[in-house]
Amino acid sequence: MRLSPLALAVFLSLSLSGAALAQAPAVSEPVLRAHLSLLADDLFEGRGTGQRGGDLTVRYLETQAALIGLKPAFGNSYRQKVEIEGTRLLPGSSVSFEAGGKRIEPVLGKDIVFGTSSGRTSLAFEAPLLFVGYGVSAPDEKWDDYKDVDVKGKILVMMVNDPQPTSEEPNRFAGKAYTWYGRWLYKFEEAVRKGAAGALLIHTTPSSSYPWSVPANGFSHERFRLAGPGNPVEGWLHEDMARTLFAAGGFDLDALRARAERRDFRPVELKVNARVDLKSGIRQVAQYNVAGVVPGSDPKLKDQAVVYSSHWDHLGMDDEARAGSTGQKDRIYNGAIDNASGTAALLAMAAEAVKKPARRTQVFLWPAAEEAGLLGSAAYVKNPAVPLAKTAADLNLDSLNFAGRTRDIGVPGAERSTLYETAATVAKSMGLKLAPGIPDLSGSYFRADHFNFAKAGVPAFNVGSAVFSGDGHFEFAHDHAASSAKLVGFKKDYHQVSDEYRADWDLSGMVQQAQFTLNLGYAVANAPGMPAWKKGDPFGSVKR
Repeated sequence: MRLSPLALAVFLSLSLSGAALAQAPAVSEPVLRAHLSLLADDLFEGRGTGQRGGDLTVRYLETQAALIGLKPAFGNSYRQKVEIEGTRLLPGSSVSFEAGGKRIEPVLGKDIVFGTSSGRTSLAFEAPLLFVGYGVSAPDEKWDDYKDVDVKGKILVMMVNDPQPTSEEPNRFAGKAYTWYGRWLYKFEEAVRKGAAGALLIHTTPSSSYPWSVPANGFSHERFRLAGPGNPVEGWLHEDMARTLFAAGGFDLDALRARAERRDFRPVELKVNARVDLKSGIRQVAQYNVAGVVPGSDPKLKDQAVVYSSHWDHLGMDDEARAGSTGQKDRIYNGAIDNASGTAALLAMAAEAVKKPARRTQVFLWPAAEEAGLLGSAAYVKNPAVPLAKTAADLNLDSLNFAGRTRDIGVPGAERSTLYETAATVAKSMGLKLAPGIPDLSGSYFRADHFNFAKAGVPAFNVGSAVFSGDGHFEFAHDHAASSAKLVGFKKDYHQVSDEYRADWDLSGMVQQAQFTLNLGYAVANAPGMPAWKKGDPFGSVKR
C-alpha cells in the first residue's frame, strides 16, 4: 500500500524513536533567568525599534550567540539588515469631519488615533467616508464587502474581526474563531490594494480582543513599516465616535453592522466628509534580525533546517511618563514577558543545542520589529538563512508562562499541520498532555512571527503564551487557581510600562515551555521526513 505524503508525514511523526525524543539536552533555569532579568532591565530601555535600547539588544544577542558557539547565519554575520521606515505624527495634525453642515472634531487619543503609512511628511486633503462592513474580500469564503464599488479617493470605515457565523453557516470564517481576514493588518493592506484614500477601524474590545488603550498607545509611538505603498491616512475610531459620525450622516451604526453580516451587503456612503491635515516626521531606520545556527550532523539532511524564533523588540522608551497598573509613572516599556521571556528562553535553548547537534540544522532566530507588525520575520522570510522549501518548521516563543509548572502544554495552531501529532508524542514523553484546543477568538495565530512562515508555506505555530493563553486553560501542577489568576492578571500589564521583571516569578513553567519547544525541534530535526499541512498548503506555496 502506498501512503500519501500527508499520511506518511503523520506516520513518521507518530513513529519517532525514543533516541530522537531524548536527544535534546536540558534547558537551564538560572541561565534563562539571568538573560530575562537583564533584557528586561531599564538598561535596555525597553528594546525599542529605532532606539538605542534596540541597538544594545542586538549587540547583546550577537555577542551571546558567539559566546554560546552558534555559527553566524548570514555569511560571517549574526545580523540581517531590515530596512524600516519610521513615522511619527507631529503636533498640529488633525482629522475632522463634516456632516449636515456641522463640524465634528474628535479628540486625538480619546476619540480617534491616526497616522500615515504613505511615507509623505505632509498631507492635506478631503475625502468622503465609505462604510465597507468588515472590509473583507475573500474569494475562498465567497465573500466580498467591496462588490464592484470604486473606493478610490474615499476613506474606508470598517469593523474589526470577521463576518460572524450563523445557524445556516456555522463554520463560515472559521466559526467563532478569528481568521487572517479579521486582523487590522489585513484590513489596512486591503485598503491599500483597493486604492483607497485611507482606512479607519471601529474599535470595540470584544471584536479586537484588546482595550482601546492598545491602539491608542500604538499610535502615540513612532510607527514602523517595510518599504512599499501605504495608506495616506489610517487609524482607529472609538466606538462612541463612530456612533456619532454614523448618526451625523443619518445612519444607525448597529443597523449597518447587522447589514454587514449578510453576503449581499454593499458599501454605504455615510454622507460624512473627512478633512485630513497630517504632518509627520519620517526617517529610514536600519534594524537587525539576529540569528545563529547549529549545523546538522547528517550529510543528507543538514541542508534542511528547523527554525526557533522569538522577537527581541518591545515598545522602548516614551517621550512622557505613563502610569502602569501600579499607578506609578514610568517612561520605559520593559517588556519582561512580552518578549524578554521568549528572547531569553531562546538563548538558554541555544546554549544547550550546540552541545548535541541534530540531524537537520537548527536556526535560532531573534526577529526585529515584531511589535511594529511582524516586520523582522517578514524580512527574514523574504531572504532566509535556509531556503523555505528546506525549512521543516518554525517554532515560535512569545510571552511565556511565569506562574509555575503545568501538566499540559499549549500548541495553538499546531493542529493545522502534522506538527500536532509530533507535539503530542513529545508531550507524552515529558509526562505532559496537550492543552485542549479552544476557538482562537483573539486571532492570536496571526499576531506572532510564526505567521509569516505559515503564510510562506512553512508549518509553524506559537508555543502556548501567557498573553493569549492566560485565561485559565493551562492546568497548573500546583495551586491552579492562584497560578491561573497570575496569568489572567497579566493582561492589565500587556503593552504597559508595568510589564517588568519580578525576582519572585516561578520560572519552572517557562523552562518547561522552552524544554518542550527544544524537544519538539529535535524531534522534527531528527525525523526521516518533514512536517506537512493537513489541508494542502493553506497559506503559502512552498514546494517540498
